[in-house]
Amino acid sequence: MTDLKALRRRIDGLDDRMLDLLNERAATVQKVYDVKLKAAKGGPVQAFVPGREAEILRRLSARNRGPFPGDGIAPVFREVISACRSLEQLPRVSYFGAPGSNTHQAALNTFGARADYLTQASIPGVFGDVNQGRADYGLVPVENSTEGVINHTLDLLSESELKVCSEVSLRIRNLLLSKGALKSVKTVVSHPQPLAQCRQWLTRNLPKARLLAADSTSVAAQRAAADPSGRTAAIASDLASRIYGLKVLVRNIEDQSDNTTRFFVVGRTLASPTGRDKTSVMLSVRDRVGALAAVLKPFESHKVNLTAIESRPSRRKAWDYYFFVDFHGHQDEPRIQRLLKDLSRQVSQLKVLGSYPAA
Repeated sequence: MTDLKALRRRIDGLDDRMLDLLNERAATVQKVYDVKLKAAKGGPVQAFVPGREAEILRRLSARNRGPFPGDGIAPVFREVISACRSLEQLPRVSYFGAPGSNTHQAALNTFGARADYLTQASIPGVFGDVNQGRADYGLVPVENSTEGVINHTLDLLSESELKVCSEVSLRIRNLLLSKGALKSVKTVVSHPQPLAQCRQWLTRNLPKARLLAADSTSVAAQRAAADPSGRTAAIASDLASRIYGLKVLVRNIEDQSDNTTRFFVVGRTLASPTGRDKTSVMLSVRDRVGALAAVLKPFESHKVNLTAIESRPSRRKAWDYYFFVDFHGHQDEPRIQRLLKDLSRQVSQLKVLGSYPAA
């Protein structure tokens, strides 16, 4: 017991030292803000710098030698960054879905607890919050590894002047939540994407259950929480189970074990280069034979890695399409500037949606 008391006193001393270092870090952040204010000369000061924050988390994760868990580094320091950032500015962040949605979790993973969060029932509502100044940033889903792109998000990006300033990848773990037991479930509610992601599990385990679509997973969790009989279950997140007081009946019911959703942070500012960046563009090809092949050739000649290409109807006329393209590199790099210049010669319209740190 004497040894235990001594070890606990040592832990108390280490905690005191960490607290002193946290305050020293916070004071340094305040000095950084003063430098930014002087440099801005009355203009806006950007507190959220995704490239710098990503660099910090990568460096610390690589430096960790244990025994502190490697996967604990990012959550701990994300909250340290969030708390210190709030000394400069408390960011207002709008996200799709009610509290407990996967987008809410992605927002917490990006901005931490120290942010002013707004919820929106629709993706256009998130864009509207940022466009009209109610929020500094918006967080929306853009692509799922199982079910593909979120078309609504792509359409809004093509129409909006907002820029993609960060991307977030979230491993989606779908849980079956209810007030009752698994044998009582007669109806399963969720957003159409999770319902599709869990199609095989539902067919095997709840073949007679009625499947109902909801606007978001958090709305589904609310509906399950409102049914004390337990006949209604929701496919939602662990965060939703805690917020709405639901029991976890089954974990990880998604059909693909690597089920991941990619989110975009949209705002009015551009992210600075980090050396590990991606760029998203929207382009419209000319109506001629070989037009798409001509668009792809500059990527080969400039040795730029193309990571995704998706088509969407332009809604200008029948069978006319936009293409959304992602590739490695930042628009401020000379190589990418040359690529964009060559692309502009091959297309009828080219719009850079943003350059941002790769997730």
